Amino acid sequence: QVQLVESGGGLVQPGGSLRLSCAASGSIFSINAGAWYRQAPGKQRELVASIRGGGSTHYTDSAKGRFTISRDNAKNTVYLQMNSLKPEDTAVYYCNADVTDQATLTQRDYWGKGTLVIVSS
Repeated sequence: QVQLVESGGGLVQPGGSLRLSCAASGSIFSINAGAWYRQAPGKQRELVASIRGGGSTHYTDSAKGRFTISRDNAKNTVYLQMNSLKPEDTAVYYCNADVTDQATLTQRDYWGKGTLVIVSS
């Protein structure tokens, strides 16, 4: 079993920065891909950014130029650096990872429980 735990959320003023972390633990052989999603009040969950095993990244238009996704394979952690934050970035941010289980070598998708980001003055 694998657990994903997000951290780094909080209250920040417009124009500020936050760095979210997603630490994976448990029976991990490899993290094949990682992603950050967010869900604002009254809206559907949406993709923010993703990173593949080879390091290639993808950003949605709202994140391009402001957010950076990265990973530390040694720490089994995926990060989301968020700069120039706007009130519309307010949401619960969820980590998602495609993980190969160390014991069974099977791949499965996992989700964290989310971390709240509030951008407000």
